[in-house]
Amino acid sequence: MRPSILTDEFFDCLESSVLPLEDAETLPPECYTDRDFYELEKQALFNHEWLCVGRESDIPDAGDFFTTHIVDEPIIVVRNKSGNIKALSAVCQHRAMLVAEGKGNKRAFRCPYHHWTYSLDGDLLKGPAMEATCNFSEADYGLPSFQVELWLGFIFINFDTEAAALSPRLTAVEETIANYDLASASSIPPETVTFTWNWKVQFENNNDGYHANRLHQGKNHDFCPSHLCSFPKMPPGTAGYTRVNGLTHKDAAYNPTQRALHPLFPKLTDEDRHKFYFANVPPTLSLVLTPEMVFYLIVRATGPEVHEMDTGLLFAPGATEHPEFESRLEQSWLTGSEIMAQDQHVDKLVQIGLRSRHAARGRYSWQEGAQQQLNSWLVPRYRAAWHRMKKAAT
Repeated sequence: MRPSILTDEFFDCLESSVLPLEDAETLPPECYTDRDFYELEKQALFNHEWLCVGRESDIPDAGDFFTTHIVDEPIIVVRNKSGNIKALSAVCQHRAMLVAEGKGNKRAFRCPYHHWTYSLDGDLLKGPAMEATCNFSEADYGLPSFQVELWLGFIFINFDTEAAALSPRLTAVEETIANYDLASASSIPPETVTFTWNWKVQFENNNDGYHANRLHQGKNHDFCPSHLCSFPKMPPGTAGYTRVNGLTHKDAAYNPTQRALHPLFPKLTDEDRHKFYFANVPPTLSLVLTPEMVFYLIVRATGPEVHEMDTGLLFAPGATEHPEFESRLEQSWLTGSEIMAQDQHVDKLVQIGLRSRHAARGRYSWQEGAQQQLNSWLVPRYRAAWHRMKKAAT
């Protein structure tokens, strides 16, 4: 049996990844491949940080719900009878059957196995044939619930009941993209795909300015060149980070015409229309904001070398009702799909390379500022979790 990589020496070596960009090096390959490290990540990140699960508009009416999961935790997100959004464990408190799958609208959640029935707030309404069971009270067996917070129309949950609020720590990110007014945006349902690489490989790619017109060289991306990228400095304690990328022409867009086909977000300034914005709220949400369309990517870790990602689109209010919306969207997807296929191919090969004995800790270009920003968010949390783990073992 190989020894665990989780040692003081390993966590000390992470400090070189949070140095100023010109001195920093990439995280060790084991951070992307090792099972023990992934288990530590659950404690460092996923059990205590705010996790994006979807859009408020996904559940507009009372009783509307959808299910999701992250790090082996099945979740129901539902709008209750009062119109509030609740996040509940999907696990029946009787025999661990899931009480809901997929999405839809319900008046209550009834476990299909033994018909224990729960309200939209998670209270156990009925446990059939439990009258002979000693010391049993339905009030003691409700579905566990999680913290919920809304930010720009996105739903975030937190498993940690004592976690600090998210929105106050995203002020700088929100100011950067405020003119998109994302809370009012129109949307179409996201598509979910499973990928066989570490969630951080995906997250790094989502906001990497360095590869933009190298991997994507040609008509699909040359209007958003790497040399026009910048990385605004965020105040200490900010829960996210951004990239701004200049464009070679106004209202550029990912479609064969290279120009916006859909209505523009109405509050954008002339300066906004000459830029793409990229925003991230680790460890789950990435945004790619163009003048006509916003891609939102919800990354859900499911293992050390596998994750799921929901890819959704946001548009200016009313844009999806335009009679030519579907035909315009088809043109956008034609280009978007080509770009995503290129990204997915290299992400797969990066994961293979990270398993190699020759995988090195690389150095960063000035066009990779977002990677050092992510490292600066990750490493303190890794070290804190390691200290907690050591303390619990003594």
